[in-house]
Amino acid sequence: MQTVISKDGTKIAYDKTGQGPALILVAGAFSYRKFPGQVQLAKLLSTQYTVYNYDRRGRGDSGDAPAYEVEREIEDLQAMIEEAGGTAYVYGLSSGAVLALQAAASGVAMKKLVLHEPPFVVDDAGYVPPGDFLRHVSGLVAANRRADAVKYFMTKGMGAPSFVVGIMRLMPGVWSNLMAVAHTLPYDAALLHGYNAGKPLPASAWNSVQTPTLVLEGAESPVSLRHGAQALARVLPRARLCSKKGLGHTKKLNAALIAKELAVFCTE
Repeated sequence: MQTVISKDGTKIAYDKTGQGPALILVAGAFSYRKFPGQVQLAKLLSTQYTVYNYDRRGRGDSGDAPAYEVEREIEDLQAMIEEAGGTAYVYGLSSGAVLALQAAASGVAMKKLVLHEPPFVVDDAGYVPPGDFLRHVSGLVAANRRADAVKYFMTKGMGAPSFVVGIMRLMPGVWSNLMAVAHTLPYDAALLHGYNAGKPLPASAWNSVQTPTLVLEGAESPVSLRHGAQALARVLPRARLCSKKGLGHTKKLNAALIAKELAVFCTE
């Protein structure tokens, strides 16, 4: 494990593996650098890249601040890119994709950007979270109701059936990992706030993002995720969509397929 200090003084922990051009992995909700899928992806990519797999603030071995602001997470990613030499390829998963996109829009230098199913909800074809989603999940965490926050985020935010959460509670290793990052769920909700209400993405929201971008979409994914990915690929100036079976992220990540598509795009 290595560390870098973000602009506000927060310690950000990361693992560095492999050789080649710098590539930074940005995890999504419930994920962190030791998440099995993240570790496997880093291992596969490290044959061609120097992979920086970091814990977003509040997770794993990274520090945190008393109050959360999206801008601080953007500064964390900026600090990682500076640590990697000033520019890098960036891969973001789910809400991590939203963070990477927001960072690119803020002017953070990236060679290329890979956005894996950012959970934008752009119509009512699939599940739409309640309007008070951010407020409610934040209230549960503030009240130290971590288990309730996990269940609420999964069912009301992600549209998972309640029985899925019940099954996870019977898997001690899985449930303990979810509980360990439950306090960061409002961070992911804040990243998505305004973009998961079932409304079209603003056409001009990311006009400033000139970074070549690949948007990954699983052909088997829920309709809301697929429509969100498709809508983002349309509004980004230099983006294209890759839609394939096996690229979904709501179940087990297909790290081999992700690594393959990422490497093809980054070497074009």
